[in-house]
Amino acid sequence: MVKNPNVVRVAQIMGKWLGGGVEAVVMNYYRHIDRNKIQFDFICDEDSTCIPKEEIEKLGGKIILIPPYQKVFKYHKELKKVLKEGNYKIVHSHINALSVFSLWAAKSAKVPVRIAHSHSTSNKKEWKKTLLKNILRPFSKVFATDYFCCSELAGRWLFGNKTYDKGKVYLLNNAIDVDKFKYNEKVRKGKRKELNIKDKDLVIGHIGRFVKQKNHEFLIDIFNEIYKQNKNTILLLAGEGPLKEEIEQKVKDLNLEKSVKFLGQRNDANELYQAMDAFVLPSLYEGLPVVGVEAQAAGLPCFFSTDMTKETKVLKTTKFIELTESPQKWASKILKELKNYKRIDTTQEITGNKFNIEKESEKLEQKYIKF
Repeated sequence: MVKNPNVVRVAQIMGKWLGGGVEAVVMNYYRHIDRNKIQFDFICDEDSTCIPKEEIEKLGGKIILIPPYQKVFKYHKELKKVLKEGNYKIVHSHINALSVFSLWAAKSAKVPVRIAHSHSTSNKKEWKKTLLKNILRPFSKVFATDYFCCSELAGRWLFGNKTYDKGKVYLLNNAIDVDKFKYNEKVRKGKRKELNIKDKDLVIGHIGRFVKQKNHEFLIDIFNEIYKQNKNTILLLAGEGPLKEEIEQKVKDLNLEKSVKFLGQRNDANELYQAMDAFVLPSLYEGLPVVGVEAQAAGLPCFFSTDMTKETKVLKTTKFIELTESPQKWASKILKELKNYKRIDTTQEITGNKFNIEKESEKLEQKYIKF
């Protein structure tokens, strides 16, 4: 299976590939890592919907589909077989508390290096999901040989304070291609024209899957309050997900259809940020949202809920607001900040905060080679 014996092939366990932030992070690293030394094979649930097959194969990787983890024994049997046949030396699992299942199969297949990677946390409002996470969380270290996280909050949440304080959890930043997101006036004008947005329009943006965690319902309430004060306001929503229809209905109920644009799943996020004037992410919880880093790299004023890690803040202008604050309070804080905001090139700040993929991918490369 391995053609070049000098290349280290890493099995990346992705779970369901639905075009979310975790997939974006792993692909960022894959594009920038030295693929003459390291190659990724992506093991995904067969009910995945947004795998960039063409790009992965072009870069030399493989996509292997297996039964979803919900079919525990089938999943275990198939994954164990894949890992054995591939003779993998490293398995890197990105499915948070569910990594217990993938790494159990990896241990059964006698894979020596088994990485559990924490990308997220939890919130009591998602009580069913949180209950499952809390049941599985204590087992996160059972089959893992190494622990990774995207932020201190995510690391402590999955692996515990004791393990984190001992320095046993490696923090791998959700790094991005900084130049790709750099503010560009020409791109801004072109994208706004394409989206039929006038120069005078104020554009609030959000990129995220339509799931409870992203708190779209509250976001619409915030936008409604902004719209009441400024009728020349547009809300851009990029992404897909199970709650999309529900949010579309809420937009209709508030008579905001002409001012809210549902853009679907996109591969031009870097250009969408240019068209925006502010980025709002009122999530119930986050590990470290890559969209938050991207938006700041584009020089946008960003407004995040306090229920995400403070490491998300790269620019001084980025604000955290409590979810207990009313939509009116969120709206007035956003509008107040936007009054005197001047957009600038933020490349230096992003790079200085360890979010430059060029530098961070070299660190991951060395880590794999050391393993």
